[in-house]
Amino acid sequence: MGSHARPNRLHRTGARIATVALVGAVLPITAGGLAQAATPHATHAADESQDAPDTGSRDAPSVKADHAFLLDARDGSQERELWAGPKADESISMASTTKIMTALVVLKHPEWLDRQITVKQEYRDYVTETGSSTADLQLGDKLTVKQLLHAMLIPSGADAAMALADHFGTGDTTEARIADFESQMNAEARQLGMTGTHFDSFDGISQGDNRSTARDMAKLGQRAMLQPVFADIVKNKQYKTEAPAANGRTRYYTWDNTNALLSTYDGALGIKTGSGAEAGYSLVFAAERDNRTLVGAIIGTDKSRFDDATKMLDWGFAH
Repeated sequence: MGSHARPNRLHRTGARIATVALVGAVLPITAGGLAQAATPHATHAADESQDAPDTGSRDAPSVKADHAFLLDARDGSQERELWAGPKADESISMASTTKIMTALVVLKHPEWLDRQITVKQEYRDYVTETGSSTADLQLGDKLTVKQLLHAMLIPSGADAAMALADHFGTGDTTEARIADFESQMNAEARQLGMTGTHFDSFDGISQGDNRSTARDMAKLGQRAMLQPVFADIVKNKQYKTEAPAANGRTRYYTWDNTNALLSTYDGALGIKTGSGAEAGYSLVFAAERDNRTLVGAIIGTDKSRFDDATKMLDWGFAH
């Protein structure tokens, strides 16, 4: 493989392996139907310099994470900062939450959602060499772009992320196509005003300069939730689908979401987990209550990320 494999730059996202079955009969594909998660409360444009509350003059959520940020997605035109941790603007590794941007770049081409991509051996080799999370995609299977988005965002499949980057990048080799895709990610980050962010990875396994801030990642999560397809995917606790296998039979996949908040927090909408030996634990999250949608990010912390997210959301909905 080319240098994009990055086997020596391990930011492990947790080697979760999806359930895969191969049988002869064809079953109907189940659709999510949760596009309403992208509510009008999410925003297209940010202006954190205006209408921000005086967070220093009141209580704050009691959390362990320093790299943390919480925003209120207001009326579809702007977002309001609710609370910023002491290191909310410090750039550090954000692990697999990187895949939010991967999805956002892919979704700039909604006309390709039903296009099939064939699973290559190098996608499988990549997760073996890096020890990254996998959707356990099988060689020769043909999955649509939309199915691969599920495979990337729900079980955090790096194999699916590589398939998407390889397909949506431009170039004569896999390495060139992936480099081009990462350039697209950085261009999108600049357009969104993510000034503390740089991508050198399509999945969070860094070459040394894959970094962001909690503020930027909350902003990215909020933008992604404006996409109905994205919002529909990340709300699923589990997803089952099928794909044509290389031998002409039908492969059945079952993917479980790595985001425990979906099962523990009333109103949780997603969004994406991340973890690694060097990067620590991260979480970009969203929830809706009483016609309010809050979006937050915690990066570079420990296993308390879900507890901290719960405290941040409870505090945010109370203010």
